[in-house]
Amino acid sequence: MANLKEIRNRISSVSSTMQITSAMKMVSAAKLKKAQDAITTMRPYADKQTELLQSLSATLDGDIGSDYTADREVKKVLLVAISSNRGLAGAFNSNIVKSSLSLMNETYKGKQVDFFTLGKKANDVLNKEQTIIENNTEIFDVLTYENNAQIAQKLMNLFTDGTYDKIILIYNKFKNAATQIIMNEQFLPIVSNQELDEKVEVSDYIFEPSKEKIVEELIPKSLKMQLFKALRDSSASEHGARMTAMHKATDNATELRDALTLQYNKARQAAITNEILEIVGGAEALAG
Repeated sequence: MANLKEIRNRISSVSSTMQITSAMKMVSAAKLKKAQDAITTMRPYADKQTELLQSLSATLDGDIGSDYTADREVKKVLLVAISSNRGLAGAFNSNIVKSSLSLMNETYKGKQVDFFTLGKKANDVLNKEQTIIENNTEIFDVLTYENNAQIAQKLMNLFTDGTYDKIILIYNKFKNAATQIIMNEQFLPIVSNQELDEKVEVSDYIFEPSKEKIVEELIPKSLKMQLFKALRDSSASEHGARMTAMHKATDNATELRDALTLQYNKARQAAITNEILEIVGGAEALAG
């Protein structure tokens, strides 16, 4: 009977875990809907703004916009790793860490590489590997354009004052609830159309009031929007990854509970059979 009690305790434990993972799945699904709507409605605007900026930067003359387009010799690189503050999201955070370390140890090997982390999970791992100049975990508590703009301005200042020669954003791009794509996206200097892998023709725009004024206004706004899109992509990806992970965990818990229930029924049946045999044996001994 002690064995039966142990199996009952395991069934109870697995059932409790299954209820928790199922509840977390439903919470993530609700949050995912809101985050998914936010990034899908924002992405066309952000992509068009980036396309306009890249076309514009390809036509810049002289020192126009050079603060953000300066292509300096790369000696110091800042990697902006965007993760989450909580775990239980499958490989969501570990993929960010792996991509960050790969860039540091392979792509920019021999360069000075520092990190700027957004989210607790990446910070917990990367601070053991390299210098983290700043970590921000509050941004996902209230993800607004205003809070994002402050961080973007810090990154822009770190580039324009010469502290870093290149800044890269590392984040999960949302594709669907089950799929997230790791992005290593150059933030600064601005990538013009001629530097892109895809052959994109530079559009012929009429500039009003002037190219200089447009560059002055557009570049900072576009960079802030680029970071905001990455943060929203990461937020939607986090909820999608957690929902998928909790769905799998719930399914696994259900299978384990069913297997334990079957094991319990077999053990209980065997115990009852043994008791019957003992009673029959005792009755035959008395009769003899």
